[in-house]
Amino acid sequence: MTGNPQTNSHSNGQAPDSATDLTANSQTRGALRDAVELGLPTTIADLCALVRIPSVSWAAFDPAQVAASADAVAALVRGLDVFETVEIVQAGIGPASSGGGTELGQPAILASRPARNGRPTVLLYAHHDVQPPGKDEDWESDPFTPTVRGDRLYGRGAADDKAGVMAHIASIRALVAAVGPDFDLGIALFIEGEEEFGSRSFATFLDENREALRGDVIVVADSNNWDINTPAITTALRGNVTLRLTVRTLAHASHSGMFGGAVPDAMLATIKLLSTLYNQDGSVAVAGLTSIDVPTPDYSEDQLRAETGLLPGVSPIGHGSILSRIWSQPALTVTGIDAPTVDNASNTLTPAVTVRLSTRIAPGQSAVQAAAAIETHLRENAPFGAIVEIDDVDTGEPFLVDTSGWAVTEARSAMTDGWGVPPVDIGVGGSIPFIADLVRVFPAAQILVTGVEDPDSRAHSPNESLHLGVFKRAVLSEAFLLGSLNERTGH
Repeated sequence: MTGNPQTNSHSNGQAPDSATDLTANSQTRGALRDAVELGLPTTIADLCALVRIPSVSWAAFDPAQVAASADAVAALVRGLDVFETVEIVQAGIGPASSGGGTELGQPAILASRPARNGRPTVLLYAHHDVQPPGKDEDWESDPFTPTVRGDRLYGRGAADDKAGVMAHIASIRALVAAVGPDFDLGIALFIEGEEEFGSRSFATFLDENREALRGDVIVVADSNNWDINTPAITTALRGNVTLRLTVRTLAHASHSGMFGGAVPDAMLATIKLLSTLYNQDGSVAVAGLTSIDVPTPDYSEDQLRAETGLLPGVSPIGHGSILSRIWSQPALTVTGIDAPTVDNASNTLTPAVTVRLSTRIAPGQSAVQAAAAIETHLRENAPFGAIVEIDDVDTGEPFLVDTSGWAVTEARSAMTDGWGVPPVDIGVGGSIPFIADLVRVFPAAQILVTGVEDPDSRAHSPNESLHLGVFKRAVLSEAFLLGSLNERTGH
């Protein structure tokens, strides 16, 4: 979606009262700019130290590493010396009404300082856990050894989202350097430890720490920019439905030569069933999944090919503008399959096949409604009477940001000054489901979804990286935002 940058607005989203106000704001931003510049080497060094900790939050990985990462982030937060409280907190997985269940989520950092003299409170969110690295041979350097090549810092979590963590730390450092530690802005800091594993304790965490997290503005630093020269505010996020699908046709395996041609095996049934999920052009063919019609910026097929590595001769899928396919239409991906491997293949009719399906749903649709539509489709289209089992269903709501509030105006001004060009409003094909929980718990708060990534960051993929110029401008923009909020009254 195209933005409507407001580059001439005052720092509080209102007309300036006097030339003195503009001069004071200009002086503050000058001091913030100097502080960010001087602090950048330390900021990058701290980021590298975090990247060295393999804080993968998935169940199969060592939770001690996530705990070590939480300790390291907490030490950085305490070092700011501006918060009244800094805690490492674990919430239960499950409804808060039942104590959150007996299993605890991964450790998160929670810090807070109250606002004074009528200033607003801002909640800063990021996450310190990371995706699994994948195969070492797919990386050009060790995934947990931060490595600078050219103008990019490579490493798992270098962009997603330890750079988001450090953007918050660095912008607060700059604010302290510019105006002193006794500022009036209220700040709550929430650095989650399991975003990459589904934020399973997030809802409980919010309910149990509601007052400590309450803010007038919420900054979620976990998204993209348009390119390395243009900032973005994310205004639309797709939701998600993931599930495990098992297809069964036989009580046991049988010889494919003896019975092939008469008995459908599970692989055949699975292939035919999965094919019903797609139209001829590759778009999703599940009745009940909806799209929205919104304008999108220009984005060429050549740009798509360059950013995704689409091979020559392989065509894009879907219909409509390319960005509408990514931002405002559903998409369905088979992300995993359990079946005999090629190396272990035998002449056997497979009795059962299990796949993982990941569906992205367009803003405006209920995730529960979408999950029901997908299940109905799978059951009604099972070939040969195959038995279909669906379990391990996980849902996340899509989100549309209200861009009419004063906080967005403040953010546009900060980004324009920090980057030298106004931001654009973008949608994101990925999902941040917990934003729906933030809206549920804090319905009056204004949500700003920002980020440090760019189209070449390759978050979740081998050779994930952070563009250091983008990082500097993102830190500067957030510092400008905090400076403006610290001067704002009448919110």
